[in-house]
Amino acid sequence: MSTPTLFEWAGGAPAYRRLIDCFYDRVEADEELSPFFPGGVSEQHRAHVAAWWGEVMGGPADYTEQHGGYERMLAHHRRLGITAAQRLRFATTMSLAADDAGLPSDPEFRAAFVGYVEWGTRLAMHNSAEDASDVVEQAPVPRWGWGVAPPYQP
Repeated sequence: MSTPTLFEWAGGAPAYRRLIDCFYDRVEADEELSPFFPGGVSEQHRAHVAAWWGEVMGGPADYTEQHGGYERMLAHHRRLGITAAQRLRFATTMSLAADDAGLPSDPEFRAAFVGYVEWGTRLAMHNSAEDASDVVEQAPVPRWGWGVAPPYQP
């Protein structure tokens, strides 16, 4: 029996779309994060971010094939000037959205999930700085895995 991807474990594309909708619903109501999305978060943006998350978590390479991959995601974050407080709020909001969306709550999945949230938000914050000079311009979309604790299956 092979170990499922994080994408499969969580329930595939529908689960990640629920996650992103729950997340952006919270963002739109958040005074610190909503200014990044004046007028709200569009359906198109939600769909693109759900595709990103699906690909990162081991699902199909839809974001790379349809939306431009890592370079496109990087371009969306350049010069946003994300602060440390906003990064933390983003990470916390994403964790709450995982609960809202009914993503698996087992410690192994959540450790991997939060690991990506921490890695990704810190990278986005760095890349968003006006004076960021050591930004990696080209890379594949990351493919996140279980890390040190794969799912427990008795």
